[in-house]
Amino acid sequence: MLKCIAIDDEPYALEVIKAHAKKVPFIELKESFVNAAKALDYLKNNPIDLVFLDINMPDITGLEFSQLLTSQQFIFTTAYSQYAVDAFNLKATDYLMKPIDFNRFLVACQKVYENITKEAPKMSHLFVKDGYDLVKVSLDDLLFVESDGNYLTFKEKSKKTLTRMTMTEAIELLPKVNYFRTHKSYLVNLEKVVKIEKHQLTLIDNSIVPLAANFRNDFLEAIQRF
Repeated sequence: MLKCIAIDDEPYALEVIKAHAKKVPFIELKESFVNAAKALDYLKNNPIDLVFLDINMPDITGLEFSQLLTSQQFIFTTAYSQYAVDAFNLKATDYLMKPIDFNRFLVACQKVYENITKEAPKMSHLFVKDGYDLVKVSLDDLLFVESDGNYLTFKEKSKKTLTRMTMTEAIELLPKVNYFRTHKSYLVNLEKVVKIEKHQLTLIDNSIVPLAANFRNDFLEAIQRF
């Protein structure tokens, strides 16, 4: 399921995107914004795959906003055709003209899905900073990641590594297909889950990890697809 947001200063345009998004089985529109600054603040703390982005907005144009995005793909939604060349120079995935036809909307979403799910070389490890050293973390052995303020603990079968990093940064680093957030402070390797209870998970080494109510439904969907 691709997580998306939409940004447009016209509420009606957002309603159209919401209605279309409900019909696409592989995307989930998490939030919509008429204020671009609030959208940018949301993106700092929430992992999002795709941004639907209007171009003509009062405080910052969509073209300018797109240059502030990091790993997110973006689709421009606009009533103006003259920005198309600029949009694709900025590496927009697609450019939808208003009024947005559903079939055209679906094609654009499929492009994003194909881009994100293209087979990539499997990561076997990553290096994280521990004091002045770089420590290798094996993804085959990694059980979960635990957050404590601006620090994370990477818990492997045989060791723990403490590093200064945010949970959002960890989510960007780790393969999305394997790792899922179960709590604001926990990211779990789905391969290592052996038991699911109402409020907690048991992993293969008998570690107990919390399962928060607001993450439970998304987690259950993810582990069924895994």
